[in-house]
Amino acid sequence: MKKITELTAELAAPAIAEQGCTLWDVEYVKEAGTWYLRILLDKEGGVDILDCEAVSRKVSDLLDEADPIEGSYTLEVGSAGAERALKRPGDFARFLGSPVLVKLYRNVDGRKEFAGHLKAYDEATGAVTITVGTQELTFEKKDVALVRLRVEF
Repeated sequence: MKKITELTAELAAPAIAEQGCTLWDVEYVKEAGTWYLRILLDKEGGVDILDCEAVSRKVSDLLDEADPIEGSYTLEVGSAGAERALKRPGDFARFLGSPVLVKLYRNVDGRKEFAGHLKAYDEATGAVTITVGTQELTFEKKDVALVRLRVEF
């Protein structure tokens, strides 16, 4: 049986494409006792509230019809955001050279967060390499809690 996130992605794909958007991610998480089904969108030029509303209305109806989730949940549709998490190999390839923040599970040199520019991503191992000034740092997949884009001012 497919996971809820996969089923939601399949159901939502046509509605998202109709709105001129692409699917960035689907999350199904429990926070403070409430289940949330989040659909995160991306769009050239940015996602606006009208995009979110249109996708939300269509996907809500599709989910009600298919009924893939037992129990209650809250549907949220939003932009992936400027500081979105990078999860898939394609995400890393698309944003090579971009400013990122790498968060680690354990301290390295007394720190758990490293800001730099994405230099490389090894698909075979999941290792992430960033440049911080003139220094290159590589983090193994098992050590990385999160890699997200970072906005520089």
